[in-house]
Amino acid sequence: MVQDDDGLSKLRMVIKDITERKIIEATLRASEEQYRSLVEWMPEPMIVHGTGRVLYVNPAAIKMFGATSASDLVGKPMLDLIHPDFRKVVSERVGHNAKSGSSTPMLEQKLLKVDGSVIDVEVQGIQMYFDGRPAVQAVMRDVTDRKVTEEAQRIAATAFESQQGMFITDAQKVILRVNKAFTHITGYPGEEAIGQTPALLKSGQHDANFYAAMWDSINRTDAWQGEIWNHRKNGKVYSEHLSISTVRNDAGLPTHYVGAFSDLTPYKAAEEQIYDLAYRDLLTGLPNRRQMIIRLQQAITADESEKHLGALLMLDLDHFKDLNDSLGHEQGDMVLQRFAKRLSAAVRESDTVARVDGDVFVVLLDALSPDPQKALKQAQTVVSKMYELLNKPYQLADSQISCTTSIGITFFGEHYEETLEPLKRAELAMYQAKSAGRNTLCFFDPQMQVVVNARVMLKEALRQAIDKEQFSLYYQAQVSDSEGIIGVEALLRWLDPKRGVVSPAEFISLAEETDLILPIGSWVLETACKQLVLWAGQPERQHLNIAVNVSARQFREGNFVEQVLATLERTGANAKRLKLELTESILIADAEDVIVKMNALKAIGVGFAIDDFGTGYSSLSYLKRLPLDRLKIDQSFVRNILMDADDAAISRAIIAMASSMGLGVIAEGVETQAQREFLANMGCHTYQGYLFSRPLPIAEFEALVTCG
Repeated sequence: MVQDDDGLSKLRMVIKDITERKIIEATLRASEEQYRSLVEWMPEPMIVHGTGRVLYVNPAAIKMFGATSASDLVGKPMLDLIHPDFRKVVSERVGHNAKSGSSTPMLEQKLLKVDGSVIDVEVQGIQMYFDGRPAVQAVMRDVTDRKVTEEAQRIAATAFESQQGMFITDAQKVILRVNKAFTHITGYPGEEAIGQTPALLKSGQHDANFYAAMWDSINRTDAWQGEIWNHRKNGKVYSEHLSISTVRNDAGLPTHYVGAFSDLTPYKAAEEQIYDLAYRDLLTGLPNRRQMIIRLQQAITADESEKHLGALLMLDLDHFKDLNDSLGHEQGDMVLQRFAKRLSAAVRESDTVARVDGDVFVVLLDALSPDPQKALKQAQTVVSKMYELLNKPYQLADSQISCTTSIGITFFGEHYEETLEPLKRAELAMYQAKSAGRNTLCFFDPQMQVVVNARVMLKEALRQAIDKEQFSLYYQAQVSDSEGIIGVEALLRWLDPKRGVVSPAEFISLAEETDLILPIGSWVLETACKQLVLWAGQPERQHLNIAVNVSARQFREGNFVEQVLATLERTGANAKRLKLELTESILIADAEDVIVKMNALKAIGVGFAIDDFGTGYSSLSYLKRLPLDRLKIDQSFVRNILMDADDAAISRAIIAMASSMGLGVIAEGVETQAQREFLANMGCHTYQGYLFSRPLPIAEFEALVTCG
């Protein structure tokens, strides 16, 4: 309202044409409704936010965020929907783009669903106006599944290139792919392995049944794992832990096999190192006390079907502390190492040698005879060899030293006992040996100790008998039906000043075990040859032969032939009158060597007989190659030949064999006329035994020949 000059009130109206604006607004509303309709049906989630809050969400976004309706999201701070790790980055980008008016480029980020779980999305923001105000339209794509897949692929790729060797084959087991570790372990590069089958790696140490069982497991359970021996490209065999898995398609059919394996070589080496640290003596390499106790326990608890006796020896180096102090620990350690080697060389392969403490060693002799006497003899044989090796001087850098050993021994196995009991007994026996003057052997068992003491005394007496020439030869006649006395067997007797005449049965086995049989055997041969020379000058006896028994130990001497030749030459004896009697046991060890030696002596006229024939294990294929003169029927067959059909049959077979081979035959142990006649009827006409004469001293035998 206004007043004019006359003072009258008047109404002034200003009219503006807004038709165009209305048209524009209507158009905008129509466009916005069309936009909203389009957005509502968009498959991609979309959010509109402005001034930091959510202004609008489409149904796809409601679903993606796990909301029940738009009201769960509209009005919330936009940053509440963004993972904390991305809020700063998003705020900076939105602020920057708002000032520049540009759109936000595609961005990967993490959002939070209504329940707080995380989703991965790709987002692109576009600057816009919403309800007349500046806003940002964010179009999103849920890439969570893709991220999971990519992550799985990355993990799979990383795993495939792990430290484990891996290979993938098709359903026909043809290798399609290998990793770097496969090449590193096997030595085969990918181009050489692809197209082959895993059989490329076979070591040959597993049979067909092993692989059949492996594939049976894979076919039944889709998997197999275990230790297997394969070979590298360079041919070296190695152990690996292998697992094989089956890949099947939707139809359940195998499409691929995946193998993964680890080289166990380092682990095997580590196991050995750990074992050595736990069970080996580091200085000598021998088992330590712990390992010895384990083996002793195994020996004590052996199955009843394998029951046997065992012996436990404890050895202590005499005065080793003084040696160690005077020479120094380095030299002392060297002595211990050499002692360990000698001790190991003295025992059987089945025995165990251990260093249990300082200069104390233990030897476990397992699997001895169940018969106590035989077990004792076996143990003594080992101990004899021990002393032979251990008592030799040790040559060190600048000196030579001698070191004796005290040994305690006990037996076990007759009944179950606690593992440490034999060790305690052996230790007590060892201290007894040291108390007895050292460098000796003591048994814990008093009865066995008596036997050992007697044996030690006998051995020493036997040595003295050799030195003092206390031996003599007795002669037993060998008689032929047609010729009478044709020869003798020279039988050794020991004329001990205290014991009187000692039978060979008491000392020959000891002599053989201790090698004293060698000087004794040489004396017998020498004495017999001298007797032949004497008889050669006596018409009534110059036709006699002398048969000399030769032990297996003596015959196996490398220079045995040379010894016989030298003796014959030295004495001047007629080789044709010398007959050497060998036992069948000589043939067991080295028949070819026996044949060579016999032929060499046979060439100069020495005769040969197999003594105690039928009691050994000689091979007929070798027997027929021997330059023999006769076979000797053992007295064990002759003794009961009239009563025992088997003894008679064996004797008859020996006589027939000798006849077929063109050999003579002599029966020993003939004591009755009935035995003589029985043998004669079977074709044996030469005899030796009490029927004709006992073994006699030389004077009595010569008288017998003169009277005969």
